[in-house]
Amino acid sequence: MTSEPDQQALDLPGLARQAARLAPKPTQKPPVRAAETDPVVSVLVDVPLAHLDRPFDYLVPHTLDSLAVPGARVKVRFAGQDVDGYVVARKATSDHGGKLQPLRRVVSAEPVLTLEIAALTDEISKRWAGTRSDVLRLAIPPRHATTERADSPSPPIGTISAPSRAGWRHYDEGEAFLDAIPGGARAVWSARPGEDWAARLSEAVANALIAGLGSVVCVPDRRDLERLDAAMTRVLGAGHHVVLHAESGPAQRYAAFLSLSRGAVKVAIGTRAAAFAPVHDLGLVAIWDDGDDLYAEPRAPYCHTREVLLLRARATQCAAIVGGFSRSVEAHYLLRTGWAKSVEANREQLRTLVRVRVTGADEGALDRDPQARFARLPSQAHQLIAEASARGPVLVHTPRAGYALRLACDRCRTRAECAHCHGPLRVPRATAPPECAWCGTVVSAWRCEECGGRGLRAPVVGERRTAEEFGRSFPGVAVRTSSAGHIIDRVGSSPGIVVATPGAEPPATGGYAAVVLLDTWLSLGRDDVRSEEEALRRWCNAAALVAPGAEVLAVGDASEPTIQALVRWDPAGFAERLIAERQSAHLPPASRMATISGAVEDLAAVQLDLPPGGEALGPVLIDEAQSRLVLRVPRAQGAQLSSALRDLQANRSARKLPHLRVQVDPLVLT
Repeated sequence: MTSEPDQQALDLPGLARQAARLAPKPTQKPPVRAAETDPVVSVLVDVPLAHLDRPFDYLVPHTLDSLAVPGARVKVRFAGQDVDGYVVARKATSDHGGKLQPLRRVVSAEPVLTLEIAALTDEISKRWAGTRSDVLRLAIPPRHATTERADSPSPPIGTISAPSRAGWRHYDEGEAFLDAIPGGARAVWSARPGEDWAARLSEAVANALIAGLGSVVCVPDRRDLERLDAAMTRVLGAGHHVVLHAESGPAQRYAAFLSLSRGAVKVAIGTRAAAFAPVHDLGLVAIWDDGDDLYAEPRAPYCHTREVLLLRARATQCAAIVGGFSRSVEAHYLLRTGWAKSVEANREQLRTLVRVRVTGADEGALDRDPQARFARLPSQAHQLIAEASARGPVLVHTPRAGYALRLACDRCRTRAECAHCHGPLRVPRATAPPECAWCGTVVSAWRCEECGGRGLRAPVVGERRTAEEFGRSFPGVAVRTSSAGHIIDRVGSSPGIVVATPGAEPPATGGYAAVVLLDTWLSLGRDDVRSEEEALRRWCNAAALVAPGAEVLAVGDASEPTIQALVRWDPAGFAERLIAERQSAHLPPASRMATISGAVEDLAAVQLDLPPGGEALGPVLIDEAQSRLVLRVPRAQGAQLSSALRDLQANRSARKLPHLRVQVDPLVLT
């Protein structure tokens, strides 16, 4: 008798279920043996949800006891899946009443999250109403296993020689500040025109390093970083500092990070990411040209490098330098509150270093050129360029890159628009026909809708068109351009003309023979509350490149307060005036402000308890689907505003509502 009928019977559904019930139960996993000492670990999980922005307790298995150190990267079970996290503390007990989940594994026992940086990320998330996971992504670079397994370079052998103090003697209280760095002195430094600012910062870092203290120095971009890197090498010697910036490869960046976290190097320089550098024995933080918008983090929580460094200075009681040729409103506010002291040169020195004039500022110039106040390149500027370009390089500063950026009717001055999308027309290069800046449509036969004219003019031109005009006006003189697409790093001392846009001005050997600032009206005409401050910063940075005693000529209206501040070289007085204006308008830094952006229906349903004295402006439409709400409170209530915004985000996150974009003290309000 075969077994086939019995086998078929076992396949019946009822018998199969009975067999499953009678089958032996799988044995349960044995309980995890916990570590004998401090078996509980607090972990910051990498989850961007606001209502989960806090440490969670986990059990440390005895097999991971030696690896689960504070600062290590771990894998934990969270919400049914494995997620990354950082160990922030080991402790004996947990406040959690239930059973603790064990750590899944230790990804790396390398303590990449120091206690100082952990506290800093918490403070930043509270200050900017964000989450710690977002801040940690900014503070800690991705792991590179090969680099991590390698040994960091040994600390440099030998002592650092005391640097020269000759450069700092040009400033009132300059030497006194250097002596006070180990004691935590704070300074707002107004650099002299033509100053080798990289050398001065390197000398300040050397003073801190001689005292056994580390330093963090931030600069806006790669060109400034290369200059600072060279100066640090000259003053400190090779191997005493590392460079941190976004353009570094994963291995190079992680190697520099580990050199700092392991204590092999105590000096970090870089762009905005360097503000989180895990420097041991931090004694000095410094930032150069803090008004540059490159310091504003474009990713959540949208923190500013200057404020991050100042938070570190307050937490560690270390020294701080906020420096630049100009002075930001926020930096000047530090002086008004008494938190920092001013380090600047006296007026007699400044008069000998730079001479700033304005076209058409006196009657004699108007008699010679009646159009001096209205022409883009009046005869006064043309004459200065002709004379100075025979002696050395001349810098012509223009605010816009490109060729003809905007077109208008040459008869009635009406803006030329595209017939399809009503976007502005432009000319991308000399031989190209007009095209729409929005949709790219080429316009072969344009006609003005107002007057019927067919001619076009360019009221706003870029550096390429400007260079083309100078090439025709000054035959035989070399004309070069420097802008975002092609930046010249440095020019020599030979005669020539350099047409550059803001931030792309190349230094000249020995300084420029003259600097001409074109289209000042365009820099002041931006629809931005910071337009005047930004214009003066750009002009001061360009004017500071002149040779000692050389002339700077601004083409514009001499009655403009911003141009007058440039003529007097008085960024401090100008910042004081701006603060007074912002106090009356309840704008930062005199007040705290925040913006909430999101869908129209989501923003309309927002309920927010503002602190006393707070007010809500809006919401206003950004486009058809998006709107923005502006909130402002007295400066003393800023922490309460941030706390209310964090609670708002946490409540919406817990209810799975659409995310709202929250920015605290944004640089741009438009």
